[in-house]
Amino acid sequence: MSDIQTAARAKRSHAARLLSNENVVGVGLAEKRIRGRPTGGVCVVALVRRKVPRAGLAPQSIIPAEVDGVPTDVVEVGDLKAYAARTDRWRPAPGGVSVGHFLITAGTLGVIVRDRASGARLILSNNHVLANGNSAAVEDPILQPGIADGGREESDTLALLERFVPIAYSLEPATCGLARAVADAANLLAQWLGSKHRLQAIRADPAAVNRVDAALARPLDESAVSDDILDIGRVSGTLPPSLGLGVRKSGRTTGLTSGEITVIEATVDVGYDDRMARFEGQILTGPMSEPGDSGSLLVAGQSQQAVGLLFAGSTQTTIYNPIADVLSALSVTL
Repeated sequence: MSDIQTAARAKRSHAARLLSNENVVGVGLAEKRIRGRPTGGVCVVALVRRKVPRAGLAPQSIIPAEVDGVPTDVVEVGDLKAYAARTDRWRPAPGGVSVGHFLITAGTLGVIVRDRASGARLILSNNHVLANGNSAAVEDPILQPGIADGGREESDTLALLERFVPIAYSLEPATCGLARAVADAANLLAQWLGSKHRLQAIRADPAAVNRVDAALARPLDESAVSDDILDIGRVSGTLPPSLGLGVRKSGRTTGLTSGEITVIEATVDVGYDDRMARFEGQILTGPMSEPGDSGSLLVAGQSQQAVGLLFAGSTQTTIYNPIADVLSALSVTL
């Protein structure tokens, strides 16, 4: 009988007893290693939540050196949990998962912040994710997951819109009745004359400039949100952006991605469907996102410090508000 067959029989015979140990979460077969080096033999391995020095274990918790003549080993694997998709319903909901105003598709829950005045825990994301690009009202429902991922107001309302920084659009559809009437009349005349050209009434404000696309939502139940961000953990403090700084983000669509800051203090024109807005003082990295990642927190690559808030991009670049501007504009802290 081969070593692996002998080990498999021993594993079947002793699996139940080994799994009765509360620190053991699995049993299997592995290559026996001593001081990290393979010995060429097969062993029965106990997968434990955490390794504990032998002196700190009760006699009944000690894994025997061998079972039925087959050597054993102990490997730490942590707590094993079923993975959920970022587009699933999460309770508690961490940063990096699907969220959105009840009238939009879906964006990303960035991180939990604290109100400077009250200390309340609040959800941070973009205006266009939580406040529907200025079209929302305070206390509108915020869903997790967002509508695009199956969220429903009656069952998946995680929070209510708390406040947002309005976006000042440099170009947007006209709200002036006279301007629309003139455009309609001109288009009727063009149609009568056989022209294929049409006029569109727009509102233009060349002086409109923004620093952030940001909003907050208040959880209905504070226990329903987590301070952690998927694949990053808990952030603490902030770090100013600098050229070449390694960074990462955890988003609803592309998960954990990393890169480096390539541009700082950028002035950019960003399209919002039929509107345009100019932003100053922005951060650019290489392509680290796709639609649905808006609202992700940008975190330093070698620390747990926040750097920015993702809000826009293209196939060539991703754009972020500096986190210091976001926190100041919303009167919150990490």
